[in-house]
Amino acid sequence: MPQAAADTTLIATRESRLALWQAEHVRDLLTRRFGLRVELLGMTTRGDQILDRTLSKVGGKGLFVKELETALEEGRAHLAVHSLKDVPMDLPEGFVLAAVLDREDPRDAFVSSRYRTLDELPQGATVGTSSLRRVVQLLAARPDLVVQPLRGNLDTRLRKLDEGGFDAIVLAAAGLMRLGLAERIASRFEPEAMLPCAGQGALGIEVRADATALREQLGQLTHRPTWLAVQAERAVSRALGGSCSMPLAAHGTWHGETLTLRAALGDGESPTAPLLRAQASASVHTDEQARALGEHAAQTLRDAGAAAYLGVKP
Repeated sequence: MPQAAADTTLIATRESRLALWQAEHVRDLLTRRFGLRVELLGMTTRGDQILDRTLSKVGGKGLFVKELETALEEGRAHLAVHSLKDVPMDLPEGFVLAAVLDREDPRDAFVSSRYRTLDELPQGATVGTSSLRRVVQLLAARPDLVVQPLRGNLDTRLRKLDEGGFDAIVLAAAGLMRLGLAERIASRFEPEAMLPCAGQGALGIEVRADATALREQLGQLTHRPTWLAVQAERAVSRALGGSCSMPLAAHGTWHGETLTLRAALGDGESPTAPLLRAQASASVHTDEQARALGEHAAQTLRDAGAAAYLGVKP
């Protein structure tokens, strides 16, 4: 690979169409706001390569970011752009989130060529998703459904639907909207019906912790309400030992200066077990207050019996 010019900022990115859109979006922001010269460093991650097993069985969503972090560590790139929902709750030592951008629609999308909503699906219909969070919520609403694994990038998943492998699939609305595919959305799940995962719809920018000047510059791109909401959401998962094998949803919404955080936890080993739910609200102005709200919601889930769902021995 030819060396980039010394005054060029390099963005490490996965090479899926959605990941490239996200990286290009950040590139254009950096060019407009700061006049930077920016190039992309496309990479294939382990998460992109392993398509025959669910993420929870092969190492979790962190498989989508490890190679990008290696590029940052080795100095081959200066920053990485992620769908925040794919970023582990605790970053490796030496890395930080420098910015979180204004959130796109955080809801899940019901995608089908024949049916408009989940309720319209016939008994025993086949729905595709590899998200344990979506599996437990789908089965809570419709225990009769056959939920089957669906891996691959967004275009691959849509193709599998179109080839007749599923009656419907569930995807993040944000990804479809970013790629100009909103017309594929039959309907959107309101959070009451399908609570999103922590960070869904938000883009995060990761850098090395020692990149002080770049961190300060990127911080100017942060959308503060989104930042605080995702801090609270991610704190729920962190407090419960969050991993990809945990069917956990957490979503914050603003009402003036009050952040209302809702969370739901299912049992990964028994997907039809009743969902545990929590809700907490607080006036939030600081990162510490946001994290405290998330920890409060996590404690509510513990009080409701989360230990048994998480396989924690008394």
